[in-house]
Amino acid sequence: MRVAVLQVAYGDGEPMEERVSRVADLVRAQAGHDLVVLPELWAAGGFAYREWEARAQPVDGPVGQAMAAAAREAGVMLHAGSIVERPASGELGPDGHGLWNTSLVYGRDGDLLATYRKIHRFGFGSGEPRLMDAGEEVVLVDLPGGGRAGLSTCYDLRFPELYRLQLDAGAIAFIVPAAWPAARVRHWTLLAHARAVEDQCVVVACNTAGTHAGTEMGGHSQVVNAKGEALAMAGTDEQVLSVELDLDAVSAWREQFPVLQDRRL
Repeated sequence: MRVAVLQVAYGDGEPMEERVSRVADLVRAQAGHDLVVLPELWAAGGFAYREWEARAQPVDGPVGQAMAAAAREAGVMLHAGSIVERPASGELGPDGHGLWNTSLVYGRDGDLLATYRKIHRFGFGSGEPRLMDAGEEVVLVDLPGGGRAGLSTCYDLRFPELYRLQLDAGAIAFIVPAAWPAARVRHWTLLAHARAVEDQCVVVACNTAGTHAGTEMGGHSQVVNAKGEALAMAGTDEQVLSVELDLDAVSAWREQFPVLQDRRL
């Protein structure tokens, strides 16, 4: 399976509409890949809390429509990162906010295959917890190369129990879009490797670059195999990683080093 990880860089000076158009063109340029992955909240702004209310939209809003068209025109499965979702139905979550940090995944034909509402909200009582509802469902998708991938977002990476649930649901890979800041980028790289090693799964981790809302982003998007070896890692600027993944190697490694069979809890 050929994967393209699009580490998008942006700043406050780029209007959202222009960024959506630019990123759609970037997706189209990845024709020939099987899977393309974008970062978390790249359109609305990962740390642009004050803008989220105005930039919220339904799953089939302008961002979703642009990404569906780009996936169809490129002929790729597209994990379009996440949006600030406000359902057209007026649905409210348990905290009554009516906004979610929602990932969108499209098939080669542009059809929406899956959505994932971020379960763990970052902010310690402010930021996401103050503005957004928490997701409640563990979500997996079928990969073009066979096997299933678990979906998670950024701060989720710190909670290994989520990945155990995905593993037990049949995951051989984890796809993790993020808006992870430079101040804690070492945690980002370390935790992605840890999730790969402990669950014997491939990790495709796509972070943001640039500086926005006063926050320098960490970059260092990465693809890690089930042995915990980095197959590719980006720097701190906008960059595209193109990686060939052998998904059959996951089951081979699990047979060769059957650590998961020794789980007791």
